Amino acid sequence: MNTDQLGLFTTLLPKLPVIARTAVLHLLRYSEQSKFLDMRTEIITAVLRSFMTGKPMSVTASQRWLSKETQAKGRVWVSTYTCPVPTDGGIQNAVAAAIEGLRDKMDEKSFRVRMPEMEGIQAEWTGYRAEATPESTLPDISEKEKYDAMMKAVTSPATILYFHGGAFWLMDPATHRAMTKRLAKVSGGRCYSVRYRLAPQNPFPAALMDALASYLALLYPPPGAFHEAVRPEHVVFAGDSAGGNLALSLLQTILQLQRTGTNVLWQGEHRTVPLPGGCAVNSPWVDITHSSPSCETNAAFDYLPPLSLQLSMEPKRPKCQAWPANPPRELMYTENDMVLHPLVSLLFAPSWKGSCPIYICAGRELLSDEDKFMAHKFWQDGVSVTYEEYEGMPHCFALLFEKLAEARRCTDGWAGFCKRVVGGKTEESFKVIKAKTLEEVEVKPEELRPYAIEEIRGAIEARMKGHLGSEGGLRTGEMTGEAATAKL
Repeated sequence: MNTDQLGLFTTLLPKLPVIARTAVLHLLRYSEQSKFLDMRTEIITAVLRSFMTGKPMSVTASQRWLSKETQAKGRVWVSTYTCPVPTDGGIQNAVAAAIEGLRDKMDEKSFRVRMPEMEGIQAEWTGYRAEATPESTLPDISEKEKYDAMMKAVTSPATILYFHGGAFWLMDPATHRAMTKRLAKVSGGRCYSVRYRLAPQNPFPAALMDALASYLALLYPPPGAFHEAVRPEHVVFAGDSAGGNLALSLLQTILQLQRTGTNVLWQGEHRTVPLPGGCAVNSPWVDITHSSPSCETNAAFDYLPPLSLQLSMEPKRPKCQAWPANPPRELMYTENDMVLHPLVSLLFAPSWKGSCPIYICAGRELLSDEDKFMAHKFWQDGVSVTYEEYEGMPHCFALLFEKLAEARRCTDGWAGFCKRVVGGKTEESFKVIKAKTLEEVEVKPEELRPYAIEEIRGAIEARMKGHLGSEGGLRTGEMTGEAATAKL
């Protein structure tokens, strides 16, 4: 037994009761999940849930564990590029204008947003390396030479601007290389995976500023960039979970800049900010407070802990230099008074009219309701939408269970959208993908919305008044009127 195997055995040893119990219930078909998942997937989901509901680590300890860079290995090209620091204030001014323009003018309460200074923004160009083996490492050549080698395998104009998930305070492009590699492989293009600044050290809008600067760097490359200017119609914003939030937040920011005719000062020149060719998000986290009913009702199918359990765990988190924040706030990502802002909780974006085509997928997970709401909102605002709901699947399952048939279908749908949309091909669809059989069942977009916007706003406001306590939140059975009849 080598060191890695010994470490895995030691880690899993305390989880043997969870593994045994899950396996027995699955074999006897006593668990609800056994109708949709194979035994391996159900066991892994249960073990992940067990880890995530255990004794929490401090924020900085968690970040050291889950947000560190690692050596690239396997059939992947990785070329690291650092966009130079923009010093002209254009990014800060543009994001500040979008934040102010999208605030609720009926809300007389003031809100505070600290606009941080810009920093150099690192990203990983990622592509598929067909000639490599699973054990291959990157050759000892310059980052520019790695980029040039990657480009020799690119067959599509698709450039996927990717934002990783991790609740805005965890993970890194390195943790998501397996996914960005697959997206590049299936789309025939390349990914530009951004190492955006993480909360709580860098709360909103630092990540959004990094996202906007990264997009402008693709369109208008700074001196010394590896790439040539990318046409906006060849760019697809993409991300999972919190990264999906960031991709949609960037898209809404650009829509707001276009509504007001605002250009952005970038590298000494005033630049227009055109829409990308498309936006493709996987299980986007669009309600930062987890106030939807599915955040409790779908807990058995997800490895993410339900909100009630998260709330009981958080006081047990050891303090560190990064958290609790000073001055105090309830959420790692943002100040309390920004929770309902449309660039934080995308549920409240006033309009998506004029947007590029959007792909959105989700499973039977905590975020299911909010993602259905978003798909309905996109459709209602006249956006071309591709919506895929995967029966019985947990959060971001395609990133975790690469060999699962449902995961392969999800990756094909996600990357396939990216490939089609940069070629100007869009086909609106709303489907449920059945577990195991992969049967595709059409659903009506008008029936997706699980609640009215006023209901979820009231639930979030009630929760915030209780400082994100267990009171508040929209519960199953509390939906009224049209929203009640529209629930799937």
